[in-house]
Amino acid sequence: MLPAPDIDETPLPQEPPLEYVCRMAREKAQAGAVAAHGQPLGAVLGADTAVVLGDEILGKPADKEQALAMLKALNGNEHQVMSALALSHRGQLEVRYAITRVQFRHLDEVHLQAYVDTGEGADKAGGYGIQGLGAALVASLTGSYSGVVGLPLEQMVELLDQVGIRYWQTN
Repeated sequence: MLPAPDIDETPLPQEPPLEYVCRMAREKAQAGAVAAHGQPLGAVLGADTAVVLGDEILGKPADKEQALAMLKALNGNEHQVMSALALSHRGQLEVRYAITRVQFRHLDEVHLQAYVDTGEGADKAGGYGIQGLGAALVASLTGSYSGVVGLPLEQMVELLDQVGIRYWQTN
């Protein structure tokens, strides 16, 4: 696995959220497509995920106060999680995405603060992680659970199949 590429993840002015996550996935795949010594790699997968409330992208919270503000905004509401994948393979770049609707439970501030205090969502878009304790914040979802986690597996398998990479083989 390569280290995370050093790219600017700031959304462009007026950039729609889906275009943003697709662009980020492409840039990450392109940045990783050449190894440190300039040798092309066989295949590089780039991915990005955004939590979107209305038209606003909720990134990773800067601190506990921002995390709580995000959770309050999501509380009792539906939002979207957009995850994009880009596969760079033999000079080609293919992109796929998944959009999942997530309905948050309605919780009081004490519960939201308790979740923030766990620190689990500090490094996650929207300030929560559905794959851990944050699952208790969610009432329901429609779409890709793995996309909410950050890697939509159905789209990944589709990309790998397209280029003949057999993901189930160990060698």
